[in-house]
Amino acid sequence: MLPLEGITVVSLEQAVAAPFATRQLADLGARVIKVERPGVGDFARGYDAAVRGMASYFVWLNRSKESLTLDLKHPEAKRILDQLVAQADIFIQNLAPGAVERLGYGMTTLRQRYPRLIVCDISGFGATGPYRDKKAYDLLVQCEAGLVSVTGTPETPCKVGISVADIAAGMYCYSGILTALYQRERTGQGTAFEVSLFEALGEWMGNPAYFTAYKGSPPPRTGASHATIAPYGPFATADNKSVFIGIQNEREWARFCEVVLLQPAVASDPRFNANSKRVANREELHAAIEAVFGRLTADELVDRLDASQIANARMNTMREFIEHPQLGARNRWREVGSPVGPLRVLLPPVTMEDVEPRMDAIPDVGEHTAQILRSLGYDDARIEQLRSEGTV
Repeated sequence: MLPLEGITVVSLEQAVAAPFATRQLADLGARVIKVERPGVGDFARGYDAAVRGMASYFVWLNRSKESLTLDLKHPEAKRILDQLVAQADIFIQNLAPGAVERLGYGMTTLRQRYPRLIVCDISGFGATGPYRDKKAYDLLVQCEAGLVSVTGTPETPCKVGISVADIAAGMYCYSGILTALYQRERTGQGTAFEVSLFEALGEWMGNPAYFTAYKGSPPPRTGASHATIAPYGPFATADNKSVFIGIQNEREWARFCEVVLLQPAVASDPRFNANSKRVANREELHAAIEAVFGRLTADELVDRLDASQIANARMNTMREFIEHPQLGARNRWREVGSPVGPLRVLLPPVTMEDVEPRMDAIPDVGEHTAQILRSLGYDDARIEQLRSEGTV
């Protein structure tokens, strides 16, 4: 039995944040009913066509769910949703600000109707404040939270290459729901909470925020290096590859100089004998390191770094990540069904004793509509009528 078997989630979800939260609930055995627009479904289905015609985002975020299409402008569609929510444990939504309130499914209304229901609203900037109605695409939230200002090279600020604001919000929605389920077990009562992309990412910005607030200036953009630790980042090897290293303390620095550079005296050089000095003299430090690394192949350097227990990594391509020997050795790949056939996907990262995560198919738009409606007492004739009317 999976940990969340018997838990039902109804989700008015789209894009990334809410689908990421609900997919993780589905991984643990929850029944997730994904409510989509008739015909087109979640607009993330159209982000790209990279996975045999399906969007890579949608494949990542939507396995093990049931797809129900409803046009909530139709009164009968609302009656269907009402029946589902009445039987649900969790209701999640990340529609545009104010949309669920206009539909009659606002947080306060649902909590009054269903005392045991757990309600989570995900928004861009929160339910109040001057930015409440502002568009909140991931890049824009990265900008507003200051992430872009500290990412990139000194010349060019950059966004993070994944939807980090959406992912942060989805993770806090997921952990908040697990907390609320635990609380309900103790009190018998549901709860309601909100998560905003801006505040979720803001939590992750703690280090540069406090650095700036108390030092008086922001950490500089340093590309793939670290703003406040050195040496930390990429170095070229004799075979034109990049190896990244990270030195965390003076003990490691001394061992690095002795075993990797074969120059123990460098450790006590007055320019480099403390992290703050290495950061201040980063250019000279890198020149000393590159003089040694430039004579070694990547394999030779990694062997030397591993032997001295200095943290290191190669800069893998996405193909090299997919074929990573660690994933293969730990049996992290599974196969799931989809409208375009079997697909290879990664297991979720929490490895729990005696629990194999649920890895069911990715649904087509409205694939489970008839099945769900039958469970609510609708016969096939009525279902066809609802389809013809555009209700489902």
